[in-house]
Amino acid sequence: MFNDLFKGKKVIITGNSGFKGSWLSLWLNKLGASVHGISYKPPSELNMFESLNLENKLKSFSKIDIANNPSEVDEIITKIEPDFLFHLAAQPLVSVSYQDPLFTIRTNVLGTANILNSIKNQQHRVVSVIITSDKCYDNLELKRGYDESDILGGKDIYSGSKGAAELVIKSFYHSFFKNHKFNSVIASARAGNVIGGGDWGKDRIVPDAVTSWNKSQKLHIRNPLSTRPWQHVLEPLSGYLTLAYKLYSDDNLNGESFNFGPNDSSNKTVEELIKGLSERWGFDNQNDSFTVKHTEDFHEAGLLQLDCKKASEILEWAPNLSFDEMINFSCDWYKEFYSNDEIETILLRTENQIEDYVNIAKNKNYHWVN
Repeated sequence: MFNDLFKGKKVIITGNSGFKGSWLSLWLNKLGASVHGISYKPPSELNMFESLNLENKLKSFSKIDIANNPSEVDEIITKIEPDFLFHLAAQPLVSVSYQDPLFTIRTNVLGTANILNSIKNQQHRVVSVIITSDKCYDNLELKRGYDESDILGGKDIYSGSKGAAELVIKSFYHSFFKNHKFNSVIASARAGNVIGGGDWGKDRIVPDAVTSWNKSQKLHIRNPLSTRPWQHVLEPLSGYLTLAYKLYSDDNLNGESFNFGPNDSSNKTVEELIKGLSERWGFDNQNDSFTVKHTEDFHEAGLLQLDCKKASEILEWAPNLSFDEMINFSCDWYKEFYSNDEIETILLRTENQIEDYVNIAKNKNYHWVN
């Protein structure tokens, strides 16, 4: 399905140097798209984009802060004339939002507004998927999964910025994109906690784990019983691609929002995730891989789940990997990275994981891949 749509198309990815942006750039490159990146800087000193020389996979790359340079953003998008745009550029960390709340708000809210404003100004039709986060919901610690109609909000700056971004998307839709006042169409995507090879973001559980274990150190975890909708990075990306595919041909999806999360069986605690990762890493006793270090430095939700019925019913999308497959994909990538200095070998591992992911979906006869 994706091959038929994206081959030869011009695609802009904002935040292309980030974790998800790097994987999406590679996937679209494999699909034959002409991929253009807009990004300010990678999210960490060690990062997938630079480690694998992914700029070489792009048709063009513009290094720009989208929040503070709206005219330059508009000029770049107008020059490229993209068929598709995936907006992933963001400040993605809760901890950083406490340290620099204004930067977080500018990037996540004003940056999103600048992208939408530029899309609005385009003379040709742009199909745009605007990515926010599952943290956009006002988390009331409910046991049921949050669906797209739930109240937006958040008790921390990061969550608030994502809720605000969703309101900006909604207001742009009703003001400019509804009833085809302008040529382009937009939709928003909300995903949960992603893991996978190539992530070294600050204060993120998997990067902290593999970095510690690679140095033969124990991992310190804050909230072992916190539950998250863990999913491999390729899971939401397949959702974003599916949404773009459907939005391309179905204008009724214009302005809609969709959750992309794992099966309920992958809603595991932090401790369960770490024990699974450490077993794959090679620990004989998983309890030797971590210690618990409680802290009240900043608020973190204890329970967070997504209801993905809308994506299932309308997009015919479903999560693909089991919890164990997600663990294996993630650990195997990092073990390859830390044991191999050859960029091409690690790049091949990355591309093979995309192929393996698609083949697993094909074997399940998932509609989005056929």
